[in-house]
Amino acid sequence: MAAIVAHADPGFDLPLNFPPCPLRCTRPVFDGTFSPYPALTMAFVLVLVAGMLLKFWLASRQIRHVARFRNTVPARFAEQVTPQAHQKAADYTVAKTRLGLIELALGSAVLLGWTLLGGLDLLNALLLGVFGPGMGQQLALLACFSLIGGLIELPLTLYQTFVIEERFGFNKMTPRLWLADLFKSTLVGVVIGLPIAALILWLMGAAGSTWWLWAWAVWMGFNLLLLMVYPSFIAPLFNKFKPLDDETLKTRVTALMNRCGFAAKGLFVMDGSKRSAHANAYFTGFGAAKRVVFYDTLLAKLSPGEVDAVLAHELGHFKHRHIIKRIVSMFALSLAGFALLGYLSAQVWFYTGLGVRPNMLAGAPNDALALLLFMMVVPVFAQFVSPVFAQLSRKHEFEADAYAVAQTSRTDLSSALLKLYEDNASTLTPDPVYVKFYYSHPPAIERLARMAT
Repeated sequence: MAAIVAHADPGFDLPLNFPPCPLRCTRPVFDGTFSPYPALTMAFVLVLVAGMLLKFWLASRQIRHVARFRNTVPARFAEQVTPQAHQKAADYTVAKTRLGLIELALGSAVLLGWTLLGGLDLLNALLLGVFGPGMGQQLALLACFSLIGGLIELPLTLYQTFVIEERFGFNKMTPRLWLADLFKSTLVGVVIGLPIAALILWLMGAAGSTWWLWAWAVWMGFNLLLLMVYPSFIAPLFNKFKPLDDETLKTRVTALMNRCGFAAKGLFVMDGSKRSAHANAYFTGFGAAKRVVFYDTLLAKLSPGEVDAVLAHELGHFKHRHIIKRIVSMFALSLAGFALLGYLSAQVWFYTGLGVRPNMLAGAPNDALALLLFMMVVPVFAQFVSPVFAQLSRKHEFEADAYAVAQTSRTDLSSALLKLYEDNASTLTPDPVYVKFYYSHPPAIERLARMAT
């Protein structure tokens, strides 16, 4: 699901020594003797520290660069953007980036706490004592891990919503609405997440050495199903969606979609203003469930021609098959991930090198441990390739912009982009290096320059 404007995302006690396990095994066999496995530990620590230093450096560059140009609107935008709006965007960007630094430090500390400092090992042992070995203990481990992680992140989440977003006039949520959203999202996570987790854990234990292939197929099927049911069954739990009732605008939008060869189940307006003043538009759904969704805040700020241009940009993603390409990429990366997990879950050093004592009791699987360790550690090693995906995403945005210009008006698209950047307080002067590492959408000045060529 593409959107025309996006903000940069500035979502292991003593190891053991065991006899070797052939790769065809789905679980290691343990003899109970203790011995460290330092190679993975050292690699993990080095990569984690290197990533932290890189991200702190990038964030400091972003803060200094944005602050340096805070009082000067770029000449390209001097007639369209007021100094007050430019300064607000700069202050908002700096505030979010500083909060990102705190999140980075906390996240790294929590990761070390779960792994090398023995948090996950302790939690697993406690739950094993309560539930005994089996599926119940594994699901309890996943649930408790998620609950504890959510509670740790809660203060920063509240600060972002009720302090930063509130300070800059974006937050429209009340504490009551926030609690309701939290309850509903938790309930959805339990109802949907626990069954799929149980199925994957069962496959890990029952499907033999190729369990990872079956688990991958189940996971992909689940994600495709979720794409189809989300617009009709999940999204309405959080927002109200009503058909677009502006007949003039509806006629324009329908004509544009017909001209572009796009068929959707409907055109909807979402009450985004109930939670935030941010504005946007997006496609959601898959297959016959596709629908176009406009934020009510967007329709209140843009002219009909500008709405056309925003929609044409989204249609550009459809026309260039960006969504399909991303789904295919997700399929390929997920397959590689499950294959890697299939290998690592059978390796003793994967557990011991990350500070976890695998279960040694008969009939006590380590599948949930493997899943959690994998989900925590892989992002640490994969973080350095994020610029590649960011670059690809920015390329897609340029292509969608070009398509929108061909189908509508360059002037309307430029004007709409500037309004959305201003409305979302997206800085017009980000640090170029920070952009290349984090930004999924090109900065405004690059997008407008590309349109003019």
